[in-house]
Amino acid sequence: MAGRDADATRARILAAAQQEFAAVGHAGGRVERIARSAGTNVRMIYAYFGGKAGLFDAAVRAAVEEMAAAVPPDPAALSAWAGRLFDHHQADPTALRLSLWAHLERPEVAAEPMEAYLAKTARIGSTGREISAVDLLAIIYAIAQAWTLTPIGLLRSDGSDPSSPERIAAHRRAVLAAVAAITAEEGGATG
Repeated sequence: MAGRDADATRARILAAAQQEFAAVGHAGGRVERIARSAGTNVRMIYAYFGGKAGLFDAAVRAAVEEMAAAVPPDPAALSAWAGRLFDHHQADPTALRLSLWAHLERPEVAAEPMEAYLAKTARIGSTGREISAVDLLAIIYAIAQAWTLTPIGLLRSDGSDPSSPERIAAHRRAVLAAVAAITAEEGGATG
């Protein structure tokens, strides 16, 4: 019984930390707010995670692992995978935001474990092109994340509302088309 309570408390802390750190980063994050949001106390954060840095690192890892499990690479349909990544970031930008904060504030934890990268590149395999699997993954990630990372002024520069469902759908189609063009997929713009 106590084990389940401990697991539930740890999970609540981790979920609250993901929201806090995604919003304000490691430096801006406050363990007091996280504990309050999780319905626990600061002492439990230190008991489970060793402190703020350990909690931030765990929050980043968990969010990226959750995203990777939700949207695994599909070597047979890379443009469709890019579309699913785009959809994931639109629905929940937490992993992307945490990754960006980690790159800025704690680059040593900004990466997935090497095993995760090796698994992804192995899944993509030899591209048969003049581009490595690593470069191809980096480019696809960049394309799928571009809408979320682009300055709002640029997104509005064509006079459209970047938050309108029509504009988001048009950008998603652009993501699919760009990845299809890079990977020479047939019919990639429809996935």
